[in-house]
Amino acid sequence: MTLFSSVIGPKNMTAHAKPESKKRRILVTSALPYANGPLHLGHMLEHIQTDIWVRYQKARGHECHYVCADDTHGTAIMLKAEQQGVSSEELIAQVHSDHSRDFNDFLISHDNYYSTHSEENRDYSEKIYTELYDKGFIAEREITQAFDPEKQLFLADRYIKGTCPKCKATDQYGDNCEVCGATYAPVDLIDPFSTISGAKPVDKQSVHYFFKLPEFKAFLTQWLANENLQASVANKLGEWLEAGLQEWDISRDAPYFGFEIPNAPGKFFYVWLDAPIGYMASFKNYCDTANLNFDDFWDSAQAEKQGTELYHFIGKDIINFHGLFWPAMLHACDLRLPNAIYAHGFVMINGEKMSKSRGTFIMARTYLEHFEPEYLRYFFASKLGNGIDDIDLNLEDFVQKVNSDLVGKLVNIASRCAGFITKRFDNTLAAELPNPALQQDLIAESVDIGNAYENREFAKATRLIMALADRINQYIDEQEPWVVAKQEGREAELQGICTQGICAFATLITYLKPILPALAVKAETFLNANLDWTHLEESLCGKKINKFKPLLSRIENAGVEKMLDAGKPKEASKPAKKKKKSAPKKDSDDKTIAPEIEFNDFAKVDLRIALIAKAEHVDGADKLLKLTLDLGEEQRTVFSGIKDAYSLEDLEGKLTIMVANLQPRKMRFGMSEGMVLAAGPGGKEIYLLEPHAGAIPGMRVK
Repeated sequence: MTLFSSVIGPKNMTAHAKPESKKRRILVTSALPYANGPLHLGHMLEHIQTDIWVRYQKARGHECHYVCADDTHGTAIMLKAEQQGVSSEELIAQVHSDHSRDFNDFLISHDNYYSTHSEENRDYSEKIYTELYDKGFIAEREITQAFDPEKQLFLADRYIKGTCPKCKATDQYGDNCEVCGATYAPVDLIDPFSTISGAKPVDKQSVHYFFKLPEFKAFLTQWLANENLQASVANKLGEWLEAGLQEWDISRDAPYFGFEIPNAPGKFFYVWLDAPIGYMASFKNYCDTANLNFDDFWDSAQAEKQGTELYHFIGKDIINFHGLFWPAMLHACDLRLPNAIYAHGFVMINGEKMSKSRGTFIMARTYLEHFEPEYLRYFFASKLGNGIDDIDLNLEDFVQKVNSDLVGKLVNIASRCAGFITKRFDNTLAAELPNPALQQDLIAESVDIGNAYENREFAKATRLIMALADRINQYIDEQEPWVVAKQEGREAELQGICTQGICAFATLITYLKPILPALAVKAETFLNANLDWTHLEESLCGKKINKFKPLLSRIENAGVEKMLDAGKPKEASKPAKKKKKSAPKKDSDDKTIAPEIEFNDFAKVDLRIALIAKAEHVDGADKLLKLTLDLGEEQRTVFSGIKDAYSLEDLEGKLTIMVANLQPRKMRFGMSEGMVLAAGPGGKEIYLLEPHAGAIPGMRVK
């Protein structure tokens, strides 16, 4: 590997590129799942989206490689391994096996699924860090953190709990109260304790290492203008860029499961650095067995010369990292940049965020125990555009769409025609089509369908394909082969009608092959043919097919209920044993109404309609978001502990209700000038109050 010559990266493809006749060389990645638990349907959305795009590229004859890996480092991994009584290496090995199995069963076609805990990743992480350090892009400075004196471990805010200094609710996290919404620093908690050991945290200084991201503002401005990102994403990143970049903390102190920083004993690379390098490490590992040249895809000069392309598929929750930090780090080391980064939205279940308590936090394995993987692949495809909108897995819609589109339209074409071909014509198709223009119309649609696939408009592709299925079913309805079959002397006509349907079915399956690879294999067995997008003109006329066997089964709502029941949390069989140092217990569960107050007391609270003009992450806070609230004639800044429940995109432009006359509170992140109102127990289950249409910013709530 040559570290490295400088260029932004090949520009032969943009985010809105269309299929080309020239054979392309493409490397594709999906974001790395964290190795502390099983995969869920949110993970599957991303990998299904990526897999469809990769399979499409291969179907068009392009050289396309798809790599990914488990993200395996961090305190959470270390603590979970300790909890289970195994080593961190043993934990990530088991998780890797589980993840690989789930991806394989969902027909995800990774060319290499690897781990960030690898020698390749250690090597590249050290090389890239050293390059950054030698060029002066790494800063060292002392910071103060909460420290667990028993565990001898620095604590992130999520590992600290205590009593809220405002409402006195117990068992609250170290950055915000889930009961009253107050935000604070861990030092403000009353009786704080470590959730790991129960010990009282102490303040301790430590030297940390930072990547000097602000020095790359000019480069990132150019990068955002190069159409490497979806327009909405680029605009949002541009706002963050203008607001001012912060240096990124890339180190953690021992004990920590990960790679030690060169020449810094007791300091380890944090995820910001070694996780994305996992893309490179996985590809390097693949190159060693696939006879590929690593530098053709990652060295900027060689990549430009070879015309290779690089694409990242990610969730919108990590676009800040992938869209700013990652390209800046690559640029600093003179490595090639991605041609595009494609972000997608979150998975909703029946219009709501996935929830363990409601039984809708559906694990990949739970789904697979009840339904075929291709049902979900098709449903996700039918909803996916090239934007970052959330995908609602409405389970009634799921059942209806599978039954209607796949069984009622697509497979129905083959089942309506195949029986006649088998019984009356010894499985042999007619020598020619009765309506060749109809088949040519289907083939002509390959351009629009291909463009839809290329631009990740999978919903459009499925609509186009199902419109063709409707047209073929209409043709069969009009020709009435069941009537023709009863009339003597019309055998050739009957064979022609059914051949027309079978040939059309083959074309439709070819178009759907990136989405439904297993169904395509079954169809190819039935058709006794290899379905190839690059040879759509090749006819099945005159050829023998095999006896038709059912390709898909209808699904019932009862199966959905069983899946949801299986995903609901199980009641503990016996109470957990008390620890030697028990943590303070939380008050009842918000079911008890608070003591009565006088009307005049309530009248003092000034509630106002507020427009969330801007939402931002708070550097160093696990639970907080910084909200800029528009009250019509003024703007307020409020810090709110709703980060787990909402993405930034979900919040901006939304109306909510705030306490406008709350005394401003100085926090370590800035001044909080009010409070937004929300309901729920907290964490991922918290819901901002929203007024009905007609309310305007600044309006008083009475």
